[in-house]
Amino acid sequence: MKRRRGTVNMNAIDFSGRVAVVTGGASGIGRATAGMLAECGAKVVVADYSLLGENDEPFSELGIEQRVCDVRSERELRNLMDHAASLTGRIDILVNNAGVGMVKQINEVTEEDWNACFDTNVKAAFFGCKHAIRHMTSDARGGSIVNVSSNAGILPRAHDPVYSISKLALSGLTKSLALCHSKDRIRVNAVCPGPVGGTRMIESEIDMAESRDAAIQRLIAASPAAMAHGRMIDVDEIAQAVLYLVSDAAIMVTGTLIAIDGGKSLGVPPQ
Repeated sequence: MKRRRGTVNMNAIDFSGRVAVVTGGASGIGRATAGMLAECGAKVVVADYSLLGENDEPFSELGIEQRVCDVRSERELRNLMDHAASLTGRIDILVNNAGVGMVKQINEVTEEDWNACFDTNVKAAFFGCKHAIRHMTSDARGGSIVNVSSNAGILPRAHDPVYSISKLALSGLTKSLALCHSKDRIRVNAVCPGPVGGTRMIESEIDMAESRDAAIQRLIAASPAAMAHGRMIDVDEIAQAVLYLVSDAAIMVTGTLIAIDGGKSLGVPPQ
């Protein structure tokens, strides 16, 4: 898998013998993360509701296993984690990347909308953690979990309140589980991206716009650093942060929310 951006020294990180599970791993941030983990020696299991044939060859070359999984189902998540643990007897890394967006005001939101957003963004992460932690506590080594949140998980946003609420809940879940399971040597952190190019969520938003170019420029303009560089955030830049958080270099990092949003969550940018 080609690296488009980034300077991570893969030779400095060794995940040999470790098992990693990445949800929502067929595209975007999940695919980039799965590839980096595998390049560093991890045995990676990618789960997604819709697998893509374009991944078959590059994933096979990296030894990445693909499984269909509806992360809204606790039963399917339990089966996914049990399968991953059967490879070596434990799970070392979990990346809860699966997520959906929702750009609606409260008067437009139905119960079905609410459930779809929260079941994917919060419930899935919670039960993913629950069943991964069972396999991380099988010995004293512990493990590392990274939840892919959003800058909406740091500060609320006006245009997508239900999505923002779900990501704020995910940030709370991250901190709570980090506190609960530090004693087990299990670290739980989150990355909080801004608009990231090449993801299903952002591509869907762009496709619905009247002008693709205008939509991209609007997303770039929302993040001052992205505007300064004239581009959107790249999936590899998020994956590198995940790689750091699950590595031994971050052994004392837990309960942390890392904003990778080009400064979008900082406040009103200079004019």
